[in-house]
Amino acid sequence: MIPIQMITTTFDLPGYRVLSCQGEVMGLTVRSRNAFSVFGSGFKSLFGGELKGQTQALVDSRQQVRQRMVEEAVQRGANAIVGMRFDTSEIGNGWTEICAYGTAVTVSPEN
Repeated sequence: MIPIQMITTTFDLPGYRVLSCQGEVMGLTVRSRNAFSVFGSGFKSLFGGELKGQTQALVDSRQQVRQRMVEEAVQRGANAIVGMRFDTSEIGNGWTEICAYGTAVTVSPEN
C-alpha cells in the first residue's frame, strides 16, 4: 500500500530522491447516472445549491480510481506516485468516465 502522503500532484516528492520509474499507472471507472438522481438534480438546479448526491458519487468514484491506480503502482514495485491527476469526462448519454493517473516511482529518503 502506498500512503496518501506519498502520492503527489508535483513531479518530485520533497525529502525523497527518485531511484527508479515504473511508468504510467491509472485507475478508471465508468459510471451511469441513476434516473432518480438525475431527476432530483434537475429539480434542485432550478433553485440552486449543491447537488449533494452527485457530489458524493464523484467523491466515491475518485477514491475508487485512486485506489485502483495505487494497486497498479504497487504491482509494479513502486512506493510513490508523482504527477498524479484526475480526469473526468462524459463518454455517452448519461455515462461519466473518471480516471486517476500518474507516474509510479520508487523513492528513498534523501538523508
